[in-house]
Amino acid sequence: MILIISENKENTTNEVIKYLLAMNKEFIRVHEDEVFEIKTEHKRLLLVSYRNRFYIDEINSVWYRNGGLNFRRLRYENESINLNMNEYQHWLEDYVRKTLESKRHINKESNSDVNKLLVLEQAKKAGLNVPDYFLADNTDEVEFNKTIIKTIGGNPRAENITQDSTGMMYTSIVKEPQKGNFFITFFQRKIEKDFEIRSFYLNGKIWSTAIFSQNDEQTKVDFRKYNHKKPNRNVPYQLPKSIEEKIHLLMLSLDLNCGSLDLIKNKDTFYFLEVNAIGQFLGHSVICNYSLEKEIANYL
Repeated sequence: MILIISENKENTTNEVIKYLLAMNKEFIRVHEDEVFEIKTEHKRLLLVSYRNRFYIDEINSVWYRNGGLNFRRLRYENESINLNMNEYQHWLEDYVRKTLESKRHINKESNSDVNKLLVLEQAKKAGLNVPDYFLADNTDEVEFNKTIIKTIGGNPRAENITQDSTGMMYTSIVKEPQKGNFFITFFQRKIEKDFEIRSFYLNGKIWSTAIFSQNDEQTKVDFRKYNHKKPNRNVPYQLPKSIEEKIHLLMLSLDLNCGSLDLIKNKDTFYFLEVNAIGQFLGHSVICNYSLEKEIANYL
C-alpha cells in the first residue's frame, strides 16, 4: 500500500495518481486538513481519520508531497497528568512518523524544508560552483547593478500581504543604496547567464530543462516572473556527467532523494543556485515529454 501525503487540491498529486490507477497500485491519499487518532487493533497500530483508516505496517512506500500528518491529542484536566500524557503522545506520534519515513519513500516531512545557507555550503563541498554571496544588514559593501538579493527562506510567497492578496518575493538586482540598516539580507553576485536550468532529481536520476529566460526583460532576472503572452522557450537539456555526479553527492549529503534544482550556465561554467525538495516539475515534464509523474508512480 502506498501512502501519499498531500494538499487537498494539488494538481501534481492528481497526475501521479492517474498513473497509480492505471498500474493498479493501491494507495491512500492524506489531505492537510485530516486529523488522525492513533489506535491499536489486534496488537497493531492503526491510524483513523474522518476519511481514512489504515495500519502503519501495511504501508510499503510513502510519497510526501506537501501538508503533513496531524494528530488529535487527548487533553486531561489535571495539569500534571496532562503534561505527562502530552509527552507520551508526542513520542507515539514521533514513532509513527519515523516508522513511515523508514519505508521506501519519495521525500520526507522531517526534512522537506531545507536551509538555503547550509545547502549552498554543501553544494560547494560537493564541488559545484556557487556565485559568491554574503549576508549584510546594509548596502555599504554592495556593488550596485552587479548584485542580486533573494529570500533566505524556501517559501517566496507572502500570504495576505494585503487583504485577500498574496505577494511573491522575486530575485531582484540591487540598483541603489538603502539608507540605514535593515534585517539581515542575502546578497549574491549577479551572473550573466546563457540560460537557466531546472533539473528534477529522483533517486540518482536527473532530468533537466533549459529555460531561455535571458532574452525577455520580464524574466531575465527571475524566470518565475512568467510572461504568459510570450512564454520562455523550454527545451530538454543534458547536463554534463560531472555536474550530475556533483548534484548526486549534494542530494546524498542533504538526505534528499527527490527535488527540483536551479542552475544557470555562463559560457562553460555551471552555477548552482538552490534546491527545493518539494519543487514544481509538472510543467517541465509536459513540455519536455519526460513523464515524471509516471517515473514517480513507478518508483512507488
